[in-house]
Amino acid sequence: MTTFTRDTEVFRDEDLLREDYQPDSITAREEELETYKTALQPIVNGAQPRNVFLYGKTGVGKTLVSQYLLDRLERDTAAYDDVDLSVVWLNCTNLASSYQVAVSLVNTFREPAAHISTTGYPQQRVFDLLYEELEAIGGTVLLVLDEIDHIGTDDEILYELPRARANGYLEETKPGVIGISNDFGFRDELSPKVKDTLCEEEIHFPPYEAPELEAILDRRVDDAFYDDAVGDGVIALCAAIAAQDTGSARQALTLLYKAGELVRTGDATTVTEEHVHEAFTVIERDQIEHGMRELTRHGHLALVAALGLALQDETPVRIREIYPLYRTIASESKTDPLVRRRFHDHLADLAMLGILDRRTRNEGRAGGQYYEYEFNVDLGTVRDVVADLEGITVPRNVARQL
Repeated sequence: MTTFTRDTEVFRDEDLLREDYQPDSITAREEELETYKTALQPIVNGAQPRNVFLYGKTGVGKTLVSQYLLDRLERDTAAYDDVDLSVVWLNCTNLASSYQVAVSLVNTFREPAAHISTTGYPQQRVFDLLYEELEAIGGTVLLVLDEIDHIGTDDEILYELPRARANGYLEETKPGVIGISNDFGFRDELSPKVKDTLCEEEIHFPPYEAPELEAILDRRVDDAFYDDAVGDGVIALCAAIAAQDTGSARQALTLLYKAGELVRTGDATTVTEEHVHEAFTVIERDQIEHGMRELTRHGHLALVAALGLALQDETPVRIREIYPLYRTIASESKTDPLVRRRFHDHLADLAMLGILDRRTRNEGRAGGQYYEYEFNVDLGTVRDVVADLEGITVPRNVARQL
């Protein structure tokens, strides 16, 4: 008996709906593409690269457009004997300083056996090693630093790299930096000298609007799904939901993909608007569950305390009512409890993540103003997360329902 067989009714090629898929053409980013292309033109002419800074929310096409254009730039410059282009990508998600970025770049250029340690070197020594690696490559080197905002205010490398040639650190190599940021405020936090060097050309990627998202989905749906597998109104609904929420093409594609998966695992053969609504609920629940699992130790303690009161129908609850239970759970879990003010920060984090609903109450002069908290998610999902927590002693009323 065959356990697995290929889809013949829903997905023709589901890879087209994944975020790492690189399309043959870019939809709904014509203006940004033209500005970007102009900024890269000096490289084709054999001149010093311009430094480019891209910013906008996640899922609005910054990295996709960069990959598309830089692939074509590498292909087209190969026709010119006087242009020797190298493009180096570095995702900075787990890098918190200029030092760590420099170390990662050095190790990107080197064989694993020659990697340098992530600690123990003076910063200037690491920069010098990086210049040695860049000089050994020669030609034009574009350094694409994706999610560069993770380095925060430690932005020295964003000043050093664009000016390395002018400062005499490089002779044979012409470096250029492309910084990509999901944080609108990161540019404003850059030091003035970095703004002058990195931000020669700034390109803002605004959130997609519904018609643009619909066009993006339309370009993929025919090849991603079998004929008649997507019902009327589905594409428009996915686009509308994503446009109203994040303006992200990634969200629209994920929503359509999840709706298709629901059809594949169910009895239907056509994706309908009902599947889209169900997919949105499932994705939202999964995201919140992931957020709960990724909380800190004290975030988990706050979560357990709030659940204990919710299961006794004592919510909405004030901090003065939840804090004593938190202290008890922390002590029984062999964890030093936080002071009340710091504990309140963790409740605020739970509200920011959409796990708790926080409402302001004002009782005038007699009672003053305060916050009340109650769960904004299904308690069954919270119980599932709490059941998997290790090293935390949960209240008896919670333990009985796990």
